[in-house]
Amino acid sequence: MNHGGSILAYALQQLINGVTLGMIYGLIAVGYTMVYGIIGMINFAHGDVFMIGAFLSLIALVGLAAIGVTAVPLALAMALLFAAAISALYGWAIERVAYRPLRGSFRLAPLISAIGMSITLENYVQVVQGARVKPLMPLIPGGITLMNQNGFAVRLGWLQMLIVLVTLLVLAIFTWLVTRTPLGRAMRACEQDLKMTALLGIDVDRTISLTFVIGAALAAVAGFMFLLYYGSIDFFIGFIAGVKAFTAAVLGGIGSLPGAVLGGLLIGLIETFWSAYFSVQYKDVAAFSILAIALIFLPTGLLGRAEVEKV
Repeated sequence: MNHGGSILAYALQQLINGVTLGMIYGLIAVGYTMVYGIIGMINFAHGDVFMIGAFLSLIALVGLAAIGVTAVPLALAMALLFAAAISALYGWAIERVAYRPLRGSFRLAPLISAIGMSITLENYVQVVQGARVKPLMPLIPGGITLMNQNGFAVRLGWLQMLIVLVTLLVLAIFTWLVTRTPLGRAMRACEQDLKMTALLGIDVDRTISLTFVIGAALAAVAGFMFLLYYGSIDFFIGFIAGVKAFTAAVLGGIGSLPGAVLGGLLIGLIETFWSAYFSVQYKDVAAFSILAIALIFLPTGLLGRAEVEKV
């Protein structure tokens, strides 16, 4: 028997699974990176916006099925737009309630406020939707078989392809937005110096609000894909996924958009390969250990740049 071929096939399957999961983490990590890049704060409520996006996607899909929308591509597109739009409103509200009143305060105050907002959103969803796991039937089954070694088939699912394509498309649009549009220039100016940006006539409050709105919409896209990929969600997924995405942002270099995606891919691969070859119970420990190692040996991350203190 060709055991080497089987081992290679198994590793290839885990690579496909890890890249798919890493794309989802990367999308969430971009939201952390955007907010940190502009106001220098970590939005710890961001993971819960991801969770709300997943719940909104499920509510939309169930509602569309109830009114007779049976075309899967149409239902998925409508659910994604609905989840992104409503989550964007949550992002705007978080900035107005938890961040803007404390922007001139000492640095710890917005952090505490964001953690409080995270706990509030988590418990709000638990009360409104219940604590039970919410299932969803597979909507995009099937795929292609890449290779078959000794009865072990390496499969690339249509859903996995869709997740990678949607993530790359969303990130391409967002990169264009940041690098080629007036809003992107305003965001980069705010990242350099908030006071000087305001003196130049740019509406800093509006720019920061739109940054939260865009980050929340990206988190909703990630929540939508998480729901389709795993087929079940609960009110607690935002905490675990949020901390892993934060780990990805730090690993890639907090403040770097390509770094956030690279960090997400690495965390997804580490978690998937650990689950495949070691104890699945410790996959979260493996992912979080990377955060500690990165902070000790590579504090600016893989693609981050050292902070220059303005005087």
